[in-house]
Amino acid sequence: MSLETKFKVDIFPAEKPKKVPKAVGDSLKGAASGKAISRMKKESVNCPVVNKEVAFLVCFACPSFLRRVMGVVDCAGGKGPPQEWLLG
Repeated sequence: MSLETKFKVDIFPAEKPKKVPKAVGDSLKGAASGKAISRMKKESVNCPVVNKEVAFLVCFACPSFLRRVMGVVDCAGGKGPPQEWLLG
C-alpha cells in the first residue's frame, strides 16, 4: 500500500534554529551528508500533524514524511513524531 500526500507543507528558514533531539540526530546519521544536515538544522516547518512549528530534521525523521521537493514537504499526515522529539 503506497502512502498518499495529505498535506503539502512549506519549508522556511528559522529565525532561531530549533534544538534537535539527540535521538533524531542519531537516526539520521548515514541518511544524509553532514553538510545537508547542517543546512537542514536551520530550517523549520509548520507541522499539520502536531499543529506547531518544528525543526525540519524532526519532520524529516517523522514516519509521515514522504518527500521534499523544491522547498515543499509532502506529508502523509499519519500519527506524527514521538512526543520526546518535540520537546526541543
